[in-house]
Amino acid sequence: MTLIKSTSYGLVLLLAGLAACTGLGPTTGLFKPSSPHEQYGQSLKDARLDKTALGADWVRAGERALGDSLTIAVPYRESGYFSANKPLAVGYKMKGERGDRFLVKVETQGQQPVQVFVDVFALDDKGKTSLVAASKADTNVLNWEPRKNQNYLIRVQPELLRSARYIISITREPALSFPVQGKDSRQISSYFGVPRDGGRRKHEGVDIFAPRGTPAVASANGIVSGVGVNRLGGNVAFVNDADRKLRIYYAHLDRWNVKDGQRVSVGDTIGFVGNTGNARTIAPHLHYGIYGFDSGAVNPLPYIRLGRGPAKQPMLAAGLLGDSIRVMDAKTSLREGPSSETRSVQELPKAAALTIVGGTETWLRVATPNGLTGYVASKSVEPISRPLRQFTLTTASYLLDNADPMAAPIKQVQAGSQLSVLGTFGGFQLVKQTNGEIGWVRL
Repeated sequence: MTLIKSTSYGLVLLLAGLAACTGLGPTTGLFKPSSPHEQYGQSLKDARLDKTALGADWVRAGERALGDSLTIAVPYRESGYFSANKPLAVGYKMKGERGDRFLVKVETQGQQPVQVFVDVFALDDKGKTSLVAASKADTNVLNWEPRKNQNYLIRVQPELLRSARYIISITREPALSFPVQGKDSRQISSYFGVPRDGGRRKHEGVDIFAPRGTPAVASANGIVSGVGVNRLGGNVAFVNDADRKLRIYYAHLDRWNVKDGQRVSVGDTIGFVGNTGNARTIAPHLHYGIYGFDSGAVNPLPYIRLGRGPAKQPMLAAGLLGDSIRVMDAKTSLREGPSSETRSVQELPKAAALTIVGGTETWLRVATPNGLTGYVASKSVEPISRPLRQFTLTTASYLLDNADPMAAPIKQVQAGSQLSVLGTFGGFQLVKQTNGEIGWVRL
């Protein structure tokens, strides 16, 4: 507490500029920060605030979140708490596929506005991270589309000296609009990669069946090219999506509604569903394909399949954030994700004391006294309000602020003192004195 009291006034003055413009001044040298988070970190260094304990903790928290990430399945939402005097960053690991569009939104509630940095990192097979997207400096929202099929990590970290409750939600929608008016991916009946012509070739798209004359519409903004006729596709057209570096292919059209060079927007009619080309003996449908500017055909399904809707996890009661709890079962697993299917980080014994730092009604995100974080099922833990047992201290001992032999002593407790045991962890007991003071003592 001494450090915070002695430096908070100066930090508030210096960080006021950070909240407004993500930087205290120009950076030096060749390093050019590429995200608001990096700009903020560089500004801490320029002001030498990274040399303070609080500033150094902020830097370490951001780095630690890249290695100690939690695993989730989208859509997902959970709540948590940012503390002004204990820098925090949370990393969420998830799978992303080319064609997905993710929306990451962080809502905060506190006495003052909080700048939250949302960054997305690609994870290679060795766990190495590389920044691929970042929220803008003036918003806690990020729209992002993966360019590769791989694992990604979303890191969420607030600025210094701000306390707030937060809710993070992550949802997935298709990157492109559906290309047949009034239909959706449930009308697809032939998929990418299935054999054609007795196995001599593979299907390079999806077939979407609809009545003849149904509008086939632009699924992205772009420029029309390749309007014409070919043997397989019959009446065809392309829409070039420069932003995503994709060529979107419409085939078997009954007739066109565009011409080469025409600029179109999402929802504009490209043509009308038919069965021209080699589909003359088949019911009317749109053959819809996607090709990279510098690659071959890619599976269109992820680009247009139905989204998974909003996150529906039941929210954790705000009053539970920061509460201490203990394991109620004989043992329970601390898991890397809010599911019994995720990897166990550590087995926790009965009565192990934990702190709730976030999560949902059914899966609590907790911190152990030795700094591990993960999820436990809410049904496997209980509040520490009811003591496990009581005992009389036989020799004088120090009441510590953590379950660690190097922890700071809160005060000395005299022999003969009555203590109530609320929980345990690694050779220490969490105890409560008759005056209500709580701390740790060695077993």
